[in-house]
Amino acid sequence: MTLAEKLLWKKLQAGRFKELKFRRQHSIGNYIVDFYCPKYRLIIELDGKVHLESEQKEKDKFRDENLEDMDYKVLRFTNEEVLEEVKSILNIIESYL
Repeated sequence: MTLAEKLLWKKLQAGRFKELKFRRQHSIGNYIVDFYCPKYRLIIELDGKVHLESEQKEKDKFRDENLEDMDYKVLRFTNEEVLEEVKSILNIIESYL
């Protein structure tokens, strides 16, 4: 796991989120998602710098659309956002839930 993934995983396992039973590196169809909350069908993806490249952005968009077509909600954040603004990220997740 990246440092951002470790940080977010720790936060999702504690406090206000611990009852939601998030899963890490969960398989959905042909995809492996970073974090998944089955109760709300919520997927959280953390992106490194490679996801800033145009080709990867298109792949991510296609992937997200496929997952949303299967009735999942995808929230996508950069590693930097998590490391620098974890409280804001947790508030965004909570507001979705």
